[in-house]
Amino acid sequence: MMSSPELDAAAGLEALGLELPDGLTLQWLGVSGFLLIYQGQALIIDPYLSRVPLRTMLLRRNALPDSEAIAEFAALPEGVTLTGVLVGHTHFDHAVDAPAIAAEHGVQAYGSSSLAHLMRLHGVGHLATEVVTGRPYELGPFVVTFTPSKHAKLLLGRKVPMDGELTCDHVGGLIPTAYKCGAVYGIRIEVAGMSFYHQGSADLDDAALGDAPVDVFLAGVAGRSFTPRYWQRILPKLDPAVVVPTHYDNFFTPLGSERDLVRGVKLAEVPAEIAAVSADARVAGVPRVDTR
Repeated sequence: MMSSPELDAAAGLEALGLELPDGLTLQWLGVSGFLLIYQGQALIIDPYLSRVPLRTMLLRRNALPDSEAIAEFAALPEGVTLTGVLVGHTHFDHAVDAPAIAAEHGVQAYGSSSLAHLMRLHGVGHLATEVVTGRPYELGPFVVTFTPSKHAKLLLGRKVPMDGELTCDHVGGLIPTAYKCGAVYGIRIEVAGMSFYHQGSADLDDAALGDAPVDVFLAGVAGRSFTPRYWQRILPKLDPAVVVPTHYDNFFTPLGSERDLVRGVKLAEVPAEIAAVSADARVAGVPRVDTR
């Protein structure tokens, strides 16, 4: 179990919550996963409910969607329809459930060529949209734009884990390390007069992002220590009113289990790190789907 200060920091942030327009809800699905709902329509970002056990990675076993976990933790409220699945990159902790959720709801999954390949492996290639960066996609009340980005170099600060394109040639070969990163995107979502920016890993393409102020920055914080001057580079560009830290829970631990965090994430230090760069940005959390 993680130290009490880290768990206390998580609980404190998640208790703050967000002020959102009437009818707009944001649910954290764990890791980098989110569910946005507005006017009876929903978007899912980086769904990862199935939670691949550590032993699955160590023993090189298949990492595939868990239909029971998806049904329990990604169920939509009555009367709400899904308009799309958005995937920032194709590591297993961001993409493993995308094909199953897209197939269940008959909607498109938006992301890289690696995501399209993953969808084809599951027999739902027709539901894959390879995105064009900078192009706005209108999905019900949501307007979505993908921005070229980068993944943090988590391997001693020198290399992205499972880098390159996803090239596995059959579902039976989808062990955790087969989920190569593929192209990486930051995802901007505009809805109900608000703008969100989702960053699944703590690095960025400075030139591609440009100056793009947002209301809420959904910021993956695991691995930020491997990216030089991360907050100093990204916060002035996004100028967020609120920063919501994500990707700090242990992605090997099943939802509904006793809570633990990514080792070394230093979540308690995040508010001070942000305050040192942006005096205006507020830091708040969103309760995880299994603890709300």
